[in-house]
Amino acid sequence: MICKSCNSNLDDSDFYAGVKSRCKTCHKSAMKVLRLLDPKVQERDRNRAKTSERKKRARAVTIKWRQDHPEAYRAHNAVNNAIRDGKLQKQPCWICSTDKNVHAHHSDYSRPLDVKWLCAKCHHRIHAVFPQLHGHGIST
Repeated sequence: MICKSCNSNLDDSDFYAGVKSRCKTCHKSAMKVLRLLDPKVQERDRNRAKTSERKKRARAVTIKWRQDHPEAYRAHNAVNNAIRDGKLQKQPCWICSTDKNVHAHHSDYSRPLDVKWLCAKCHHRIHAVFPQLHGHGIST
């Protein structure tokens, strides 16, 4: 079969059962864009995340992430403790200037209180577009 997005000649197994016009790789890329930009898809994802099965899975993923990334987990805790103790204050988003749902973004986990403040939407978009920028000493 030929993917209409990338024009590659691929095996049937490279296509999802209900989507024969584009390959799995192109379909995933298109869905990633929709998740970033389409409010209807974002709403559907939010509702799906509220199901008990998804909550259980998210908890397991969180536990594994904490075990696999102890330095990042310690940095996140340091920020939360500093906020609680009044040593650090949340600032408006570095990109869009909103002060709603602001997260601390680390460029370097070895400097846990050196953060850029980003709203959830900008923070997630940065990591979706530039996954290499997450805690690897690369400055944003």
